[in-house]
Amino acid sequence: MKLRILYFSISLFFALSVCDAQKKSLSALERQMENMGLINIANLDASILIDLKYATIDNFTGGVLYDSLRYAYLHPLAANKLNKAQEILKRDNPTLTLLVYDAARPLRVQKVMFDKVKGTKHQSYVADPARKGLHNYGIAVDLTISDLNGNALDMGTDFDYFGKAAAIRDEEGLVREGLLTRQQVNNRKLLRKTMLDAGFLSILGEWWHFNAMPLSQAKKECQLIE
Repeated sequence: MKLRILYFSISLFFALSVCDAQKKSLSALERQMENMGLINIANLDASILIDLKYATIDNFTGGVLYDSLRYAYLHPLAANKLNKAQEILKRDNPTLTLLVYDAARPLRVQKVMFDKVKGTKHQSYVADPARKGLHNYGIAVDLTISDLNGNALDMGTDFDYFGKAAAIRDEEGLVREGLLTRQQVNNRKLLRKTMLDAGFLSILGEWWHFNAMPLSQAKKECQLIE
């Protein structure tokens, strides 16, 4: 019994030490998000994979927009729904996992993104910062499904693709046009069913984007991430 108590005490001390070290290494932006009550997805469910695209050059801007953001954060309501979605996916598909590309996004980054497309044919694909967007409240998540090694399922387009092939409004028509294959549509439907069953809302223009509540509700109930 004494050895068991000693082992538990050592394990608890180690876990708290790791947590404390992680907190000390947080950037000012990450501390701000945690102080706002946002949830670090990595602490929610370690099996959910994270690849923050705007912390890399692998995004439509071609530049790093999250220079001080290494973790993906969500409002608790959205985080709980994401956790449920992961449970739903793995219950029926244990060799698959959710792979998050973007989550909470500061408004100042939204302004940079919008400036990249303002006045172009792609302007409608990026939320106007004057109106705010659900990412700016930590209520939206961009994601896909991958295998356990992080190899994303083929959804027909890349994340952040600007064009009609990214839309979900007429996927059967896209198959007839040869812009999508049947397997790509089936992969999208699996992602969509998983997220909708967990309580998320989809949007017509982007297969990867899901909202935990409408924007009008978020403006009333959630804090804006400046």
